[in-house]
Amino acid sequence: MRGPVAPPQVPLAASRAETFRDLVQDSVERLERRWPQLADVDFLVLEVPGSPEASVPLGGMTPAGKDRPARIVIYRRPVEIRTKNRDERALLVHEVVVEQVAELMGLAPESVDPRYGQD
Repeated sequence: MRGPVAPPQVPLAASRAETFRDLVQDSVERLERRWPQLADVDFLVLEVPGSPEASVPLGGMTPAGKDRPARIVIYRRPVEIRTKNRDERALLVHEVVVEQVAELMGLAPESVDPRYGQD
């Protein structure tokens, strides 16, 4: 029986889902340096939206409630389908995160990240 193709510390061993979560985390960390209050927001990655809709969203946002923090969700499969490679995926993930943070904070995406839309 053959072992894994690469040891766990090698990027090849990371699943697509793990790699995607890393992209979301990178984007969140980039924004938290500018917006420390985002530390109180839950950022989640789900495969697909829970309910079928005419157009499939790339992300979603739920404001904080009485007993729960605000929540931002990024949907992995819809983002992956719209991108060809890791660089495109990283760009789209960051755009979706910025858009959802902007909606949560009531700001324009350009206010959340001045480089929004320039990549």
